[in-house]
Amino acid sequence: MKVGCSLLCIAAMVGVSNFVIAAESAANYPTKPIRLVVPWPPGGGTDVFARVIGQKLSERVGYNVVIDNRPGAAGNIGAEMVARSPPDGYTIMLATITLATNPSMYKSLNFDPLKDFDPITLVAGVPHVLVVSPSLAVNSVKDLIALAKTEPGKLNYASAGSGSPFHLAAELFKLLTGTTIVHVPYQGGGPAITAVIGGQVQLTFGNLVAVLPLVKGGKLKALGVTSAMRSSAAPDLPTIAEEGVRGYDFSSWFGFFAPAATPKEIVGKLNREIVRILKTPEMKQRLTQDGADVVASNPQEFGAYLATETKKWTQVIKQAGIRAD
Repeated sequence: MKVGCSLLCIAAMVGVSNFVIAAESAANYPTKPIRLVVPWPPGGGTDVFARVIGQKLSERVGYNVVIDNRPGAAGNIGAEMVARSPPDGYTIMLATITLATNPSMYKSLNFDPLKDFDPITLVAGVPHVLVVSPSLAVNSVKDLIALAKTEPGKLNYASAGSGSPFHLAAELFKLLTGTTIVHVPYQGGGPAITAVIGGQVQLTFGNLVAVLPLVKGGKLKALGVTSAMRSSAAPDLPTIAEEGVRGYDFSSWFGFFAPAATPKEIVGKLNREIVRILKTPEMKQRLTQDGADVVASNPQEFGAYLATETKKWTQVIKQAGIRAD
């Protein structure tokens, strides 16, 4: 009995000690630079968000937030790396809707999106835009559909990788319009958009944040926005549904995650700091004018949203027969 009691006492003391150390660590966090993993290449919408918010987060916490682009496999390579990182708050990730769609797109993943990450905050929702090369002789969604049906298989679309939002938006478009347009996957949104600008492919479904400045600069031609409603950032641009594609509605989202088991105090501090940044007039104006619908949720809300999104897209992907190439 005495031995058992001693062991229990020692175990209790160790538990309390670990708790105290974790609490002190969280209270002093951060004490060194934070790595912000972006599972996409530079130049895409996720990268734009990460750099804008990361700079402000650096100013608030007093340490550099270092952007680490880890593209590949529709965000899976970067996500797996973060899932396997120490849960100490010094490696976090800005992920996209692919965290909810990839479980249905890929036969096997080396991580579980619902178990291997601690949600920090949902940043924003962002529609995509159907854009084409300025040299392509179409000026509307209806023109594009007519051309695709006249010459099936002759048009190509660029995606940010198999299973990426670009891919999903395009395959949904093909499904609802009965068109045959060839998929050309790239290693991220930036390269996909560059390919359209350069004329290597004819079109893509880039997120509004990344393509709107290029549309305004005349490097891309916008035909329609993927959301159910027009975007306040581009009110003159019709929705694809308005152009005759009934039921078409697609929007992406961005959110911050930490590895699972990151101390709640650290997750909470990151949430508070990022939410404060998102709610500043300067940041809200910047993101809104880029077409983003700022959300700034708490961790629990974001976790519930991820679960709902995962369930929804599992059903949609199965019904549409969409698969990663």
